[in-house]
Parts: sequence; structure tokens; C-alpha cells
Amino acid sequence: MTAEPAVLIAIIGSTGTGKSELSLDLAERMLERGQPAEIVNADAMQLYRGMDIGTAKLSQPERRGIPHHLLDVLDVTGEATVSNYQTDARRAIVEIVARGAVPILVGGSGLYVSSVVFDFQFPGTDPVLRARLEAELLERGPGLMYTRLQAVDPQAALRIGPSNGRRLVRALEIVELTGAPHLAALPEELVYWQPSVLLGLRTPREQLTPRLDARVERMWTAGIVDEARGLLSVGIERGVTASRAIGYAQALGQVHGTLSQADAIEATQQLTRRYARRQVSWFKRYAHTHWMESDSSDRVNEALAHIDRGSALSAPTA
Repeated sequence: MTAEPAVLIAIIGSTGTGKSELSLDLAERMLERGQPAEIVNADAMQLYRGMDIGTAKLSQPERRGIPHHLLDVLDVTGEATVSNYQTDARRAIVEIVARGAVPILVGGSGLYVSSVVFDFQFPGTDPVLRARLEAELLERGPGLMYTRLQAVDPQAALRIGPSNGRRLVRALEIVELTGAPHLAALPEELVYWQPSVLLGLRTPREQLTPRLDARVERMWTAGIVDEARGLLSVGIERGVTASRAIGYAQALGQVHGTLSQADAIEATQQLTRRYARRQVSWFKRYAHTHWMESDSSDRVNEALAHIDRGSALSAPTA
């Protein structure tokens, strides 16, 4: 006899480890056992309509008839924010549970995953303050904003870097609003929003690196440059987030002739490897994760075993 399923299952890990495939296999096996499951996307770039090749987004046939949520919900001109995502993802999860299904959260965007899995509070915003900071960003550039943030919150400055003006503005806004450092980071004390099972996929770096490089080459073969060119007409270059997505920024550079194809591919490979390292570092902090080898032929059974052993963690009490 198996234990009652967790309210939430989260599949995490770096890009290229097969999270989507595991989520599909797991959902199918759960359905065979009489427990339907639905998948909730936790990849920030897969929120955008039309950004398919560079995000490895599953097509409708590839989803095997399993309901998916929070795919293709934003125009490329829209701004993906963690706070909005948290609201939307948690609403989807509550609705899935109400239907008698198990939600499976899948993705590698660490902050997005954390915002759902953990009891994660976001400071509010002030339109007047935000407008003033954005005007200063336009006038002075991100470099001076970065220097200012270094003085008041060096950890946030280190995490954000000197070029991401949007995040620098948000961090400075939080400091001014709260008088405290930037809060949009993983809390020190991990309190779970709902009973959860965390399933992690990992691949040794010496195997993952060539796999990621090959994946980028397949993106170009599959037509990411044409996809990026087609997104120009719907305003991708006006999108603060979408235009900077790994792969798309480089493909647009090729479209405009500022990058050769070889340089665009090489730059995307470098950024993808760097992103994967950041993901590994982020998810290492999830103390209760059940880690599995990504190439294990038995990983679905391993995942089910963790769920059946009642590995759910206690939700916070009021």
C-alpha cells in the first residue's frame, strides 16, 4: 500500500538533465496507478509565446496528452516577474489539487521554483519610486546604479551584476522601501508552502558540458535564427526579458549581422554552460532533495519510491 501522494512534486536540476522527460514519464506512471497528475512549468523563458526552439519547449504532441500549465502565457514584450509567477503558479497548483490530481512543478529557474515551493514573501512596489529609479537608469546607465547598490547591498550587487538594469532598479527599490537588503533570494530558513517532494536530476559536468554544447548546435539546426527573426514583428526587441534570453539574444545578433553564426553559437554555448553551473549551485541549497542520476534507466521507479515512502515535508502552520 502506498502513502498518500504529496500535495506538490517538484523536479529540479540544471538545463539538459531531462527534467521534462522525467515529468512526463512520472505522470504517465502515476496515471497507470490511478493517480492523475498535471505539470506546471517553472522555466521563466517558457512563459513566452513563440520562444520554442531556444527554450526546448515541448510541443503539444510531445506533451503526451498530459495537462501543462504556464506555457505560452506572455507576449515577448511582457515582463516576466517572480512575484507574478508565484501567484499564477500557486493558483494553478491549488486548482490541480482540487481536481484530485497531483501537481508536478518542473523547471530550472531557481528563483521561480523557490517562490512556489517555499514560503516566500515579496516586498511590494511603489510606482513613483520605481519611475524615478527607471529614469535614473536611463539617464545614468546601469553602471552607476550598480555602484549605488554595491554601497547599500553588496550581496545583491554581486548576485545581479553590473548590466541587468531592470533587476538593479528592483533591488534599489526594495532597499528604499524596506530599509533592508534586497529580499528576492532564497530564504535562510526553508519553510515549505505545501507538503512537497523534491526530486533532483544531476549529470556529471564532464558529461553535461558536451551535451549542452550539442544542444545549442541543434537549436541552430532546428531554426532558432528564423524563429528569432519572426519574433521581431511582435516586438521581441522591446521585451526587457525576452530579448536577453540565452540563444535569442545571440540569434538576433546573427539576424542583424553583428555576430557570425559561429560566434553566435559559441557565445550561446558559453552562456548556457555558465547558467547550468549557477543552477547547480542554487539547487544544492535545497537540503531535502532526493538526487538521482539523469541517465539512470530506473529513475522513474526511484522517483515513485521517494513519493511512496511518504517523503513529503510539513507545510507551514498558521
